[in-house]
Amino acid sequence: MNSSTESAPLDAGATRIGQRFKACRDEGRAALVGYLTAFDPDREGSLARIFAACEAGLDVLELGVPFSDPAADGPTIQEAMGRALAAGATLEGSLEIAAAVRERFDLPVVLFGYANPLLRREPADLCQSLVAAGVDGLLVVDLPPEHCGILRDPARAAGLDWIGLCAPTSTEARIGRVLEVTTGFVYAVSLTGVTGTKLDVTDPGLHAQLAALRERAGIPVAVGFGVRDAQQVHALAGHADGVIVGSALVEAGKAGPEALAAKIRELAAGLAR
Repeated sequence: MNSSTESAPLDAGATRIGQRFKACRDEGRAALVGYLTAFDPDREGSLARIFAACEAGLDVLELGVPFSDPAADGPTIQEAMGRALAAGATLEGSLEIAAAVRERFDLPVVLFGYANPLLRREPADLCQSLVAAGVDGLLVVDLPPEHCGILRDPARAAGLDWIGLCAPTSTEARIGRVLEVTTGFVYAVSLTGVTGTKLDVTDPGLHAQLAALRERAGIPVAVGFGVRDAQQVHALAGHADGVIVGSALVEAGKAGPEALAAKIRELAAGLAR
């Protein structure tokens, strides 16, 4: 299952994701990328929270497909996925939520997930279903560049962006391989560990990592893992094209849509460079 790189990369500015990052750059700020789990705590509650987040100023939505073994995620998102599965979450149901978001909002939607539930569908058929639901990109945590072709190639053929991840431990060769298969934006993992881990945003090593990746990537770089408040967002906004927040949004959403919207507005206040 080696990844194919024969086709030319998608024009980063031609997709909804590329256009949103460009618009944020033109406004002199980083983009706010927010993760929420589909069906957490249930279908209607999930929609209410996602709609509130979009209305409050989210730039890009990462919509999580619930999975029983989310190894890259910390306790907060693991628990969210557990609640969602208990509420009857499925891949098809997650796509219905994506379609409902697309009916009301023009922001980019990235489907965030693990290979197991996605590859239960025939890849080309799945990607057509994603496009029909209004999804703009795919981020599959456990499909590394060496093996992502099985899903990335049909995704690109359907016009979807493929979001790759680079970690602090990634070698130069590994980063190059990730960039070969990535379009839309690069997800720069800020630290070793799982989502929700405490992050030191003043770490010069993190700043150097982001600067080197931005210089090399040729497409936007968004940084995530451990970002929880507006102060951290502001500290990172000058070092990246986007800042990704997940666990903090899931936690805020547990108090309801209004609390989540307030959290989005708080975070958005830190985006200016």
